[in-house]
Amino acid sequence: MTSSLFASWRGEGEEIAVLLHGFGAGHGVWNGVASALSGTARTLAYDLPGHGASLAVPDAGSPRKAAQAIAADMAAHNLLRVHLVGHSMGGAIAMLTALAAPERVASLTLLAPGGVGPEIAAALLRRYARAADPAELAACLAAMSGPGATTPADTIEILLAMRRQPGQVDKLAEIAASITRDDRQGAIPAALLASLAMPVTVLWGMGDPVLPASQAQSLPDRFVVQRLARAGHMLIEEAPEAVVAAIRSTIGRTAR
Repeated sequence: MTSSLFASWRGEGEEIAVLLHGFGAGHGVWNGVASALSGTARTLAYDLPGHGASLAVPDAGSPRKAAQAIAADMAAHNLLRVHLVGHSMGGAIAMLTALAAPERVASLTLLAPGGVGPEIAAALLRRYARAADPAELAACLAAMSGPGATTPADTIEILLAMRRQPGQVDKLAEIAASITRDDRQGAIPAALLASLAMPVTVLWGMGDPVLPASQAQSLPDRFVVQRLARAGHMLIEEAPEAVVAAIRSTIGRTAR
């Protein structure tokens, strides 16, 4: 275990898509998306601070600190004009990274992003943080998904393997407490979001039980918002084709 951020490179392509998972997940949840993007873009999937192989990264818990860590890591590797893709908490981190280092970000694709409004299913996230056996983890994922959705077995195994690390569950509980204070989440000021000049696409499940899809109404008008009628919060697993299509479309908008 090191104190530096872990990230996994995959695929080929002229563009670089940087993938930021949601709370309680890890870089492996992007495997299917990364494979589908091969040929369109190389992908760089991070383990966010306090998660997986980035468990020992200091100051884990704050999306702002995580954004600073991502921006610093991109600068250390001289990554310019990347396409940031973020789910849930990773979406908030993607926006904050773009605000901190706009010269390095060509576009944003946000999947049910955190940080848009104060409403959040805080009790469910705290339960999810502590879920360390297959049945409880599956129950939490089902509660965060749309009706009838099934989480792939390999995703559940990825999440269980991460939670088997000594100290991981306690760290997730600590992060959950920090991002759901008084059962609310912090929101990025609307004026800051409006200052983002790069193309932005947002996907939101209309049945999202974690972050209400109504929060999208407060986003800047120029953001392209796609609402998925039957989806919940876990868009990487519930609507992978829509996620891949949105990333490709957003990358294409930068070329135009």
